[in-house]
Amino acid sequence: MNALKAKLNKMNKTGTNTESFWKPTEGKTTVRIVPLKDNPSNPFIELYFHYLGNKTYLSPISNGNRDPIAEFADEIASGGTKEDYAQARPFRPKPRTLVPVIVRGEEDKGVRFWSFGKTVFKQLLEFISDEEIGDITDIKNGRDLVVTYVPQEKSDTSFAKTTVMYKPSQTPLSTDVALAKKFLSEQPNVNEIYTEPTYAELKLALEKYLDPDATSASPKASASASEDEDTPSATATTKKPNKSEVMDQFDELFD
Repeated sequence: MNALKAKLNKMNKTGTNTESFWKPTEGKTTVRIVPLKDNPSNPFIELYFHYLGNKTYLSPISNGNRDPIAEFADEIASGGTKEDYAQARPFRPKPRTLVPVIVRGEEDKGVRFWSFGKTVFKQLLEFISDEEIGDITDIKNGRDLVVTYVPQEKSDTSFAKTTVMYKPSQTPLSTDVALAKKFLSEQPNVNEIYTEPTYAELKLALEKYLDPDATSASPKASASASEDEDTPSATATTKKPNKSEVMDQFDELFD
């Protein structure tokens, strides 16, 4: 009974994953980075994901473990030609960065994770490394950030655009001490949001992707990471290499 109750609790938590994330909406939104509960000196969590068709999987390399899809990409690229690297690229795990934030005006929703790609990450790192700006994550003298989001259909490029700018004034995380302490202690658990698939599960997912007609059941995908200019569309199907060549390499690698 205890095992069944634990399973039920896990299933109930799965339904609240979306509440653990904040995704920019069109226009400008003011947010504040909150020091990470488990690592106050570094608020950023770097993870890697696979986007196979319309499914997202957490790559085990995020936790220093073996990843059969990444190994498959290495096998494809081992030929050393430009064509080999191009065919391997869709199977390379893509980096995403998460940071805990509160959204000004929505403090009642608590701390949520904001997920973004390398462009936004670089902007934030430039702010943090600038001594004149100071530590934007400092709970007493940090800075709020203004996030400007332009959706793909209104962008002057073929993808959505996200830009970030810091506010000139230094302000506390919250003037309510009790609320500030709550922000620091009550944060979503990334390990509960993104469950790492086993080696066998990812191998099966790869095999299913390469051969959609296979009857094997596909493993459960991870919660989808938020999208921006660095993330393939969740509904777009990644171009696959030549099937016969890829399947030969797949069999050679795993058999």
